[in-house]
Amino acid sequence: MHTNASKAGQVGAIFLGGVHVLWSALVLLGWAQPLVNFSMWAHMVEKGITIKPFEFGAAITVIIVASCVGYCVGYALSTIWNKVHRA
Repeated sequence: MHTNASKAGQVGAIFLGGVHVLWSALVLLGWAQPLVNFSMWAHMVEKGITIKPFEFGAAITVIIVASCVGYCVGYALSTIWNKVHRA
């Protein structure tokens, strides 16, 4: 089975970028801190993590960087897949 590296990269970009859009929305709405607190409690971890106030510039930066990383990972994994499964 051959995969399209560009499309795989786009899927990775949309996935990782989307996760960070969701995270940024949680921070903007003030829901991120309770979520982190719950996660720490559920994993039986005690560490003082404080979510800072929403910053538009930081949110855009993390979304762009995550999307670029997602694209690169998806592209690389697809390329490796294609090389390993050559017919």
